[in-house]
Amino acid sequence: MTNSASQRMQERITERAEPAIKRRERTRHTLSNAALAEQCLLELGAYRRGGPCDEGYGLELFRRATVEGDAEAWQWVQRCFGEIVLGWLRRHPSRAAACRLESEENYVALAFERFWRATAVTQQVAFGRLSAALQYLRASLHGAILDTLRTYSRPKEVPLPEPGEPGEPFTEEKADRSEVWEILQTMLPNQRELRLAYLLYHCGLKPREIVRFCPQEWSDVQEIYRLRRNILDRLMRNADQLGWRLSQERRS
Repeated sequence: MTNSASQRMQERITERAEPAIKRRERTRHTLSNAALAEQCLLELGAYRRGGPCDEGYGLELFRRATVEGDAEAWQWVQRCFGEIVLGWLRRHPSRAAACRLESEENYVALAFERFWRATAVTQQVAFGRLSAALQYLRASLHGAILDTLRTYSRPKEVPLPEPGEPGEPFTEEKADRSEVWEILQTMLPNQRELRLAYLLYHCGLKPREIVRFCPQEWSDVQEIYRLRRNILDRLMRNADQLGWRLSQERRS
């Protein structure tokens, strides 16, 4: 037997011995974004019918979009999971009030925008399970709804005190939540604290809401309170830097 024939035989033996899960994982990495999305939709359809679901296709699509920053993969993520986000919106307890203010399509777009800014732009959040990615996407939708309701509930005009009078503001305007979130990402080296900061300060969720929306990752509300104290302590120690960077952001 020649060396080349022996090598081919060895490769076939190795391939047969390789676990099926590993082979599927290797195959997923070679698929195009469109082919990956097609398989993802098939698996989601099987899941809705009560059958088994291989979440690897959807997870790989999320990985390419968030970790690799693949814009095309991100477009496919929105196509594959847009109906799921729409379903969450239609079952949301504040849907009626929210949809009097904005369209359903706008809330879905805002949810994906928030998720994108917190993951793909920074490339700091990777998900080990598809359910974890979907939990953060659902939290992003909840944050978009809350922000919209708060924005429309604010008074249109607020009289400002004259210079020197009690209550004169120290800054011209409150920092936008997205500005604070972008700066927080550079100040929180701990991955778990960063994820919690996203839910607290970018999505506007309360600790018990985080437990409700992300039970697999956050099941202990006391841990959330403890980590939140750590985050606030770090912010207090860097208050001067945070204020300076916010002022720089507004000038640019």
